[in-house]
Amino acid sequence: MSKILKIINCYKEKNPSINRVSKKVTVEEGQEIATKLFKILNSRKDGIGLAAPQCNIDARVAVVNVREPIILINPEIVKQWDEIDYYEGCLSFPKKPVHTKRYKYVIVKCDNYEEQLYLGPLELGNDSIGTWENGKSQDDLRLLESVCVQHEVDHCFGQVIFDRESKVNPIRVKKKWRRNELVSITDGKEIKEIKYKKAKSLIDSGDWEIYTGGPIT
Repeated sequence: MSKILKIINCYKEKNPSINRVSKKVTVEEGQEIATKLFKILNSRKDGIGLAAPQCNIDARVAVVNVREPIILINPEIVKQWDEIDYYEGCLSFPKKPVHTKRYKYVIVKCDNYEEQLYLGPLELGNDSIGTWENGKSQDDLRLLESVCVQHEVDHCFGQVIFDRESKVNPIRVKKKWRRNELVSITDGKEIKEIKYKKAKSLIDSGDWEIYTGGPIT
C-alpha cells in the first residue's frame, strides 16, 4: 500500500527532511510530485505554497498558488534585492507566524522553465506569472507571490521561517485595551477590526495577534 502523503506538523511529529537540503530530481519526477503537492494544498485550502520536504519527500520540488499555479523543480535563486520586513506563517509550524526578512524582488531559475522567473511588484517592469484576485491589488499579490516563492525555495534547501526571523521585535503600540475599543488583529493571512472583548479569545487561542502594521501572508 502506498504511503499517504500529508503535511507534517513539526510540533507533533518528526520530519527528517525539513532541515535537510533536498536532492535534485528529473523534470518528470518533479511534475509527478508537484501534482501530489497541489492535491494536498487544494484539499486543505489553508495555504498558498507547499514544498516536498514539508511532506518528508526528499525532492527539490515546490508549488505556489497565489495568482496562478507555479511549479518549481530544482529551483535556485539567482538574484534577490530590496529587503523588506514581512509577516508569514508555515504549514509545517502551524499557528506560529513570525516577522521575517525577505526581498521584494527575486529571480529564480528552475529546470521546468526555459526562462528565469522574475517575481515582484510591477515597478520591476515585468508581468510575472499568475491570476488570483482575492480583493488585493496586483502589486500586493505580486509581492505575496515573490515572498511565497522565497519561502518554498528555502524549504528545498532545509531552511524554515525561523531561520529568516527578524531579530528586531515589532513595536507594540498598546499593552492594555478597553473592552469596547476597536482593535485590529491578524492571523497572518487576513486582518479583522473588532472590539477587544471579542478579540481577546482569538488572541488567547494563539491563532491571532494584535496587528502592528506591515504586510501579511
